[in-house]
Amino acid sequence: MPKSRRSKLVTLTKTQKKGREGKELLYTQIREGLDVYTHVWVFDVSNMRNTFLKDVRRDWNSSKLHFGRTKVMAKALGLTREEEVKNNLYRLARHVKGSVGLLLTNEEPAAVEEYFSQFTKSDFPRAGQVATVSFSIPAGIIYSRAGEIPEEDDIPLPHSLESTLRTQLGVPTSLKAGKVYLDNDFQVCNEGDVLDAKQTRLLKLFGIACADFKVRLVAYWADDEVHEIDTGSDDEMDGKDDE
Repeated sequence: MPKSRRSKLVTLTKTQKKGREGKELLYTQIREGLDVYTHVWVFDVSNMRNTFLKDVRRDWNSSKLHFGRTKVMAKALGLTREEEVKNNLYRLARHVKGSVGLLLTNEEPAAVEEYFSQFTKSDFPRAGQVATVSFSIPAGIIYSRAGEIPEEDDIPLPHSLESTLRTQLGVPTSLKAGKVYLDNDFQVCNEGDVLDAKQTRLLKLFGIACADFKVRLVAYWADDEVHEIDTGSDDEMDGKDDE
């Protein structure tokens, strides 16, 4: 009789070993890449989406893009002058914090900046994110885009969704002559609100893709020098060696 998968045991030590091996692999890949590529970029990601990051990897398949544990990536660059592989890489490591990744490439800075300045992808926001737009459902018959496009170009929302809107998403709808109807305007969110699960479901239902995936270039290393793209609090640390 085949052994049930439910009875299979996975030890914590095996899981921990896999995590350690993953860190070691990331560290090794970055170290090896430093001998191959002439430029090392630190980039910051807004509204992280793995699907869109795959697009970046595909477009830059002649380079190496790393997005993993920041402590491991910073350690691979070198946290101090004594640890760094090449001159002044430790200064770039100071920028490796938060939701950032590394791009190792032989492309010139102008080409990198041009690509990422134009790379923007829109997607639906997730719970916990801040609303970048205000959105309300107009009173009357509810259309699939809720007033975002002219009614003559839109179609009424299917009557089968009325119960979902009313009982699950808190929209006080009703059915009139087979149409989903709203007596008064319903405010889904205001710009600056921290969105909850119901709000994000409503935004997705009405096609409001208001979360932009963007890659912001922070700084890069080339020819033993670090060049900052975005200035910030880290500027004060420039010129100060680690003790």
